[in-house]
Amino acid sequence: MDSERVDSVVIGAGAVGLAVARALALAGREVIVLEAEDAIGTHTSSRNSEVIHAGIYYARDALKARLCVAGRDMLYRYCPDHGVAHRRCGKLIVAATEAEEPVLARVAAAAAANGVDDLRLLDRADLHAMEPALRGTAALLSPSTGIVDSHGLMLAYQGDAEARGAMLAFNSPVEGGAICEDGIELAVGGAAPMRLVCRSVINSAGLGAPAVAASLAGFPAPHVPRQWLARGNYFTLSAAAPFRHLIYPVPEPGGLGVHLTLDLAGRGRFGPDVEWIETVDYSVDPARGKRFYDAIRTYWPDLPDGALEPGYAGIRPKLVPPGAPPQDFVIQGPAEHGVPGLVNLYGIESPGLTASPAIADLVAGLV
Repeated sequence: MDSERVDSVVIGAGAVGLAVARALALAGREVIVLEAEDAIGTHTSSRNSEVIHAGIYYARDALKARLCVAGRDMLYRYCPDHGVAHRRCGKLIVAATEAEEPVLARVAAAAAANGVDDLRLLDRADLHAMEPALRGTAALLSPSTGIVDSHGLMLAYQGDAEARGAMLAFNSPVEGGAICEDGIELAVGGAAPMRLVCRSVINSAGLGAPAVAASLAGFPAPHVPRQWLARGNYFTLSAAAPFRHLIYPVPEPGGLGVHLTLDLAGRGRFGPDVEWIETVDYSVDPARGKRFYDAIRTYWPDLPDGALEPGYAGIRPKLVPPGAPPQDFVIQGPAEHGVPGLVNLYGIESPGLTASPAIADLVAGLV
């Protein structure tokens, strides 16, 4: 099979892949996006809480912190200009008891170190006036947290990229390849198999990114990380949520606790209940909902019995095993692995949707 020479290939048409394709196309690059599925955003990008994160919880100077804060501001400019539905609804981080109040101070300090300088401390009266159904002694209000139509955002990225000449190829899985003297060769499967020799390749394959990197002959194996899969189960409210803000408990070891997010129609969903799995499986066991009630009633005591229904599951690509400290995004370019023109994106989980435009600008600068 003959090979065709191309300029830039983005592997994966999720939110980050499409944002990268857009950034490259706007920079005048020829871009082809290869997507193994038959539509955009069928995995991580369509199975998340659709939150525009403020940048509160991440380690100071981490990529997650820097790219989340930058991406947040970029999204609030981008969405109105491109007709992407979104709402700056704000978030409350609630201390259910006085014993939890010192955690709020630590959260506020970490947020300030990341450049999130708009948090407001609420006392019990302020909290009750803002959300009467909540029970708590104090809370932090994050006014720059919001929600976004993730599919609408991806369609906007796709439209911008295609308007500048980018092409999307669906049902086109990358089945292997090789590092060559004159570029990176990719073997593309599907109904019309082909071989592409690329000047630049951005591996934004999400859950499949390590496997794609490992399939490239000549790529140094030590630069392919091991990946673990963490499935987050979400349950939805059967009735309308009596809240205007997103509601989070204080953070707990290993996560943010069972929290309430809203969609743009005002419907509530609680999660995540995390379980570690071996293979990609999006099923939700209805029995797991039982453990949600006690957690939610610490801050919403009037949650009715039977109000939760199985919603959906999302899978995060983790680069560390259960119990390990959180891992930062890994954006691995030629300076790290020594292969000209190749950028691997590993462990792009939350806040990847929020950070997507900032990740795209960073990646475009690397190639």
